[in-house]
Amino acid sequence: MDQKNKNSKKPVYSKFSQQELPAWKPILTPGWVIASYITIGALFIPIGLLAWTASDSVVEIVDRYDEACVPDDFSKNPQSYIQNPNIKKTCTRSIKVPKKLVAPIFVYYQLENFYQNHRRFVKSRSDKQLRDVKAENDTKFCLPVAYDYDNKPIVPCGLIAWSLFNDTYKISTRGKDISIEKKGIAWKSDAKAKFGSNVYPKNFQKDGLIGGATLDESIPLSEQEDLMVWMRTAALPTFRKLYGKINTDIEAHDTIKVEIQNNYNTYKFGGRKKLVLSTTTWIGGKNDFVGMAYISVGGICLFMAINFILLYVFRPRRLGDPSYLSWNRHPIT
Repeated sequence: MDQKNKNSKKPVYSKFSQQELPAWKPILTPGWVIASYITIGALFIPIGLLAWTASDSVVEIVDRYDEACVPDDFSKNPQSYIQNPNIKKTCTRSIKVPKKLVAPIFVYYQLENFYQNHRRFVKSRSDKQLRDVKAENDTKFCLPVAYDYDNKPIVPCGLIAWSLFNDTYKISTRGKDISIEKKGIAWKSDAKAKFGSNVYPKNFQKDGLIGGATLDESIPLSEQEDLMVWMRTAALPTFRKLYGKINTDIEAHDTIKVEIQNNYNTYKFGGRKKLVLSTTTWIGGKNDFVGMAYISVGGICLFMAINFILLYVFRPRRLGDPSYLSWNRHPIT
């Protein structure tokens, strides 16, 4: 090999780099285009109708209670109510059941105008500390909730854990309490990999301003499922998080009584709190968007197919010779 070829920057020839691999290059004739649009429409519209029907069969009850659970004397200054430890925070709500709730019934709390995706909030945590007992001093990202007044590390540290939701719900109907199951509400991957079975809460919510719920120091983090659910931060300012599951049916037209401990301070930032009871179907919870999206796309495709059929019938055009589509064909002289 001479020096000129040795110093050449020309890449080694391959069919991949030169884009010469075998490929399917369909010619988009009117027939192909019309058939494609009709096929997509014929598939998407039934799928959309099925999804919409499934979503419509979900029974969902939403009850906003943050304003209703503030006594009239504190209606103009709800912060003074929520921050006063000497005032009882118990609130009872009555909810009418429009349709039968078939178990499992999922109990959610919904927060609005709460920006869990704020950069400072999201970064204020220590994943290493959560899963490894030897890393309890790894709190460099947890400020301003890293150490207590005695300069001892807080476990779990950070703003996310510190602001753990602490409203509680007790549900009854027909004079009987309904059990809310709190096990199995977190992701299994979180319990197995992200939260250590030998890591226990320490110095949590002990000094200064209390942010939210406390944690049982005798239970490892891998079993604190409320914490796991809360630590999986939401991307939007309005979000729901699973509180628990009810494994008994609730009949239609029953009246549910909910005893709420209204502890969580959303009044400081104009947030809203809602209790949500929901059943599920094969598509999940109530979500009309999926069905509407499929129906819309299918309808647009059928509309385009009809337009192309009309154009092809009333204003046809002669097809060109596809052999002239080759990019390296020598021009005719």
